Amino acid sequence: MLRGIDHLVIAVPDLDVAADELADALGIAFTAGGSHPGAGTRNRIAFLGEAYLELIGVEDEALAAERPIGDAALRALAADGGLATYALLADDLELTVAELRANGSHLGPVQHGARQRPDGEVVEWWTATFDHLGPDAPPFLIRHAEVGAEWGVAALRDRRAFRHPIGSPVSLVRLDLAAADPPSLAADYQRELGVELWSVADLAVASIGPHTVRLRPIAEMPVPAIVVLGAVVDVPLSLTTLGLRFDVEPVSAALHPEDAELRVRNRGVE
Repeated sequence: MLRGIDHLVIAVPDLDVAADELADALGIAFTAGGSHPGAGTRNRIAFLGEAYLELIGVEDEALAAERPIGDAALRALAADGGLATYALLADDLELTVAELRANGSHLGPVQHGARQRPDGEVVEWWTATFDHLGPDAPPFLIRHAEVGAEWGVAALRDRRAFRHPIGSPVSLVRLDLAAADPPSLAADYQRELGVELWSVADLAVASIGPHTVRLRPIAEMPVPAIVVLGAVVDVPLSLTTLGLRFDVEPVSAALHPEDAELRVRNRGVE
């Protein structure tokens, strides 16, 4: 079962500069991250409840090019940075991947990944990816080892309640992607991941857990990707940087987090 967007992978030339910009201009704090041994990449993470933003930087181009996520990051950096790819959170990842592959999906086998936190704790996860990843292709799948300072029960509770510098918890609500042919890309999502999208003209929309993904014609998108966040703010905020746009929409502090996300993503097209 696909539970929603797990994280967005945003390729940047300098992790600290990008994290500081989003903290100062948007009020989003990056509180975790580390090196990916053997993968040639490093990251900074901003937790948005159970989802997160991942800023990824390349430390070793040769190593990064050997892995689909690293290769996607390199291609994004060659275009001055931006959204490299994104991940969907999957329960029973091994079973989900086996079923999809049996039905013709080109997903690769489940593979283990890890990074070490500055305090020495190892954070582990498992992924299934395609040979080619990018905003113009379906996302990959991931499952985390739900233990420790980032993924344990207490950690997830604290992440949902964490107040970013913007003044409240922040949730990921929607991802809009520019597509050369939204219906064709929607068909790829269906064939490769079993994700059903409904279409209106050239707009294709999927609801995945609490999140919405919209594939929109390139001509209608001011940037290749728009990330919509929900926070307790008085007025909407918008920031175009790092090759994409971040929109922060107001939600009520009195709403249950999932209801707040639903209210924002149902507001419609800008």
